[in-house]
Amino acid sequence: MWRTVFHLFSAIQFFYGCYYDYRYVNIPVTSAAVTPFGGKFKYLTYWDAMIQTAYFTLALLNDLFGNNEPSPSEKPLIRRIKDTVFSSLAFPLALFVGVSFWGIYAVDRELILPRSMDPYFPLWLNHIMHTNIVVFILIDLLTSFRMYPKKKTGLSILSTFMIGYLVWIHVIYFNTGSWVYPILNVLNWPLRICFYIFCLVLSCCTYTLGETINKAVWSSEVEKTVRSGKKKAK
Repeated sequence: MWRTVFHLFSAIQFFYGCYYDYRYVNIPVTSAAVTPFGGKFKYLTYWDAMIQTAYFTLALLNDLFGNNEPSPSEKPLIRRIKDTVFSSLAFPLALFVGVSFWGIYAVDRELILPRSMDPYFPLWLNHIMHTNIVVFILIDLLTSFRMYPKKKTGLSILSTFMIGYLVWIHVIYFNTGSWVYPILNVLNWPLRICFYIFCLVLSCCTYTLGETINKAVWSSEVEKTVRSGKKKAK
């Protein structure tokens, strides 16, 4: 019961964060040196918050209509989708967004969230988008079992998403002449490329971290699932 309540609260929280950001956060272009092109969908933070909303909604539906048993023979479609979304997108993106945002913020906040945005982007929303995403996804990792897909599959989904987003921010730049994030303004092209490679590596590391923690916390369930899968294959 408590797991269902947690997933319900999480889904409502991230949905409201997305709704409030979309509906009420209107930053003048001159306030943050940004372009209206792409709207909220130019920010990885917003994409990630939508993914968290979708994931926790899936987790809630799985609590109500699926199951959390380790046996593959009892895993309904919604459970398999939930496990894949968590492994390949929800967990690695939450950690990537949280770590990269607060890491850059600690060095120089003007490179990621200029002070000129403070009157428009409330502190509570900032923490939902950049802090709670990490806290809530870690709680879910530690309290709900899931079976990770094959590493090739999970990393392919994550890499495709990240590369797609990098292409998207360049579409925005070549259409407007403005970078989505201020940090890109202070980097030349060689450094930008190094920064992109670092981001891709970091995102893959967060995937591996999630898989490692999952195996450590749920080792007995993982072994039971693997044994059950081998028996079924025979």
